[in-house]
Amino acid sequence: MLTVLHLARPHSMPLDTDLNTPVMLLAAGRGERMRPLTDHTPKPLLPVHGKTLLHWRLEALLRDGYRRVIINTAWLGDHIESALGNTFPAAAAPEHALQLQYSHEGRDFGRALETAGGIARALDALGPVFWAMAADVFAPDFAFTPQAVARFRASQQLAHLWLVPNPEHNPRGDFGWDAAQGLARNLAASSTEPRYTYSTIGLFRRELFLPPWCPLDAGNPQGTPAPLAPLLRRAMDQGLVGAAFYTGAWTDVGTPQRLAALNAAPRP
Repeated sequence: MLTVLHLARPHSMPLDTDLNTPVMLLAAGRGERMRPLTDHTPKPLLPVHGKTLLHWRLEALLRDGYRRVIINTAWLGDHIESALGNTFPAAAAPEHALQLQYSHEGRDFGRALETAGGIARALDALGPVFWAMAADVFAPDFAFTPQAVARFRASQQLAHLWLVPNPEHNPRGDFGWDAAQGLARNLAASSTEPRYTYSTIGLFRRELFLPPWCPLDAGNPQGTPAPLAPLLRRAMDQGLVGAAFYTGAWTDVGTPQRLAALNAAPRP
């Protein structure tokens, strides 16, 4: 069952502000390529320049004015809740803190549900429009602007993705990009058009995780694992996925070598 906390809303935050948009941090993965570091520590709690990857992400959201975050967990998920508790920072007054909720996939189903399965499971806590992103990607300068949320709400899109230049470990990229129309494109395998890497940061509508786009029952009560890419590709084929290009600092911290290189680089 999704752990939903009944939280008081700060008086300074109206219900209809785009800063009230919920944020889902995807933190359920096993981190196989990170072993042995992840044998005893969930990947989002690995340190970069003295702070965990999750701390970097939460600090950015707090900086940009957000207040409600849902974190899904599986592998060593209790470690994450124990490290963070229900507010971030722990000692801050409610009006100056992120309110944290958890969707414990490992506790409920014994496994991670993959990206779409995990989002579908937490859908009731997320509302009609929400941010979602991997908790273990390092992008300290990314701005979660209310203007981006407002543009997305005003569109007909089911998702809006931020793409990045292809890193060495993903040279072929993931999706095409029509810069003139601001759309992500599902390119055929034979296409020679350039592809770019999905940063894992995006804005989403709940409809993408419901039939007919998503094959799971509402709320994913069976705990069925499901990837995100097939849903996005179907929506791209209908011109319903927007995209923008992000050129700031970005690292997919997927191996011990990448983590070591990140820690050896100058602190942002």
